[in-house]
Amino acid sequence: MPFDIMRRSKIWFAISLLVIIPGIISMFVNGFNFGIDFTGGTIMDMRFEKQVTLVEIRDVLKEYGLDNATIQLSGEASNVESSENVMIRTVDLEENDRKAIMASLKEKVGNYTVLREEKVGATIGGELIMDALMATVISWVLIIFYVSYRFEWRFGVSAVLALVHDILVVLSIFSFTQKQVDSSFVAAILTVVGYSINDTIVIFDRIRENLKLHFRRGGDLYALANRSIFQTLTRSLYTVFTCLFTTFALYWFGGDTTKDFAFALICGFFSGCYSSIFIASPLWVIMRNIAEKDKAARKTATPAEV
Repeated sequence: MPFDIMRRSKIWFAISLLVIIPGIISMFVNGFNFGIDFTGGTIMDMRFEKQVTLVEIRDVLKEYGLDNATIQLSGEASNVESSENVMIRTVDLEENDRKAIMASLKEKVGNYTVLREEKVGATIGGELIMDALMATVISWVLIIFYVSYRFEWRFGVSAVLALVHDILVVLSIFSFTQKQVDSSFVAAILTVVGYSINDTIVIFDRIRENLKLHFRRGGDLYALANRSIFQTLTRSLYTVFTCLFTTFALYWFGGDTTKDFAFALICGFFSGCYSSIFIASPLWVIMRNIAEKDKAARKTATPAEV
């Protein structure tokens, strides 16, 4: 075997903990930079005297640190590039800041008529967050049951722990960087979960196939898991590189509103590939070895000891 992954499991666990533990501390100390989907904000709906573009509006908003504001072009004469009707949704603005922005828009973009100007509440409230968390926990339980039925319960537990690892890594990075957390971030997390469990199951399926011959050959579980990982490594790398190519393109060439979404996917895809190889499989080996040792101990125990 060119590289023994399983017997270096403590190193892989330590690397993950070096990200997750400081990340959890950061979550409690610094929290997250929640977007307007979570906190509510200000809506400014206006009709310009001429057609304007997203770039013109966003350049003005950048001067006030509102790069991630949601800008929508609408109206009968609108197209994908420009429109007279523009709706801007930003974080909650003070009266002075709002007036300064509107003055800058009039000076640098053109005259307009205000159609609507109001403060709005969060679109993702506490109840919706709790429902999402509950749905996530239920999905993890169902994954454990399904994988236990198709494989064994240790596979299911290892897969779910790898998913928890990936979510904590992405949350930690977003807490460190204070990038905006909004509805697109939630979509990115769900995408990462789907990717990670798929990658993990591919490796586990190969482990299950090799496990049928494991005891006949007299090999240990470390060699079995290593062999299975290297047999599926090419597929795992091709998958993650393909996903990363597209997400990097989205990050570098997409609009400002998609950058945080793409960044979450990049972090999640890296973490998902890492956890499938270096976290989920070693966890299964550890639990399986413990079970084998307990089974051997029970067989060698005397009736009095039992």
